Amino acid sequence: MHTRVVGVDVGSVALGRFAWAAVDAPSSALAARGSDPDTAVLALAEGLADGGCAALVLEAPMAVPVPAGWRELGRARAGEGNRPWSAGAGAGVLATGVAQAAWLLARLADVLPGTAATTRPDRWTAPGGPCLLLAEALVSGAGKPVPTESGPHAADAEAAARALAERLPDLASDVHCVPHRPFNLIAAAALWAGLDIPPEELHTEVLVVRARPDPGRAASASPATPPR
Repeated sequence: MHTRVVGVDVGSVALGRFAWAAVDAPSSALAARGSDPDTAVLALAEGLADGGCAALVLEAPMAVPVPAGWRELGRARAGEGNRPWSAGAGAGVLATGVAQAAWLLARLADVLPGTAATTRPDRWTAPGGPCLLLAEALVSGAGKPVPTESGPHAADAEAAARALAERLPDLASDVHCVPHRPFNLIAAAALWAGLDIPPEELHTEVLVVRARPDPGRAASASPATPPR
């Protein structure tokens, strides 16, 4: 089944650090890319047209753990390693990502009213399930791509899209909030935007896919990505 996956490298729009890329599965062909949020939504809507399926993958923390005891507040999610959501760059991109996710989903609700969404892959792949999957990508470390001619942010956006597209149909998360309760930020953004998403997903995990090294791409070292 054809699936459009739109990956977003979250960053400052004003400073040109926002980028998106669309990959079509199962071919994994790059369908389009851009550098503004509105065209990202249009690329997503194109994938949802005529009953199609699509996924939106943001490179920003989209769920945070809420522990029962206060001493555990701010701890990393399982699987994050040395790049926790609550420290340094993670905390900064989380704030930017929540605002950009809300804008993207509200714009999608304007373009395609009544769009049904989910953060649960099992619901997305079920017969008659929601047509839109909302997810998170981790593009760092060994999974950091070599910048393309369009720059490092475009390369990160494409890596985010491919991280999900190339795993279809078997989607398992690389990062988990458990044993703590998840606060699903992208589900909250979807509810705020007016998409059709079950409110109980506010308390469920978000699928997190980690970008993996691609030996088929250029082996040269990539320059440091500028701060967001």
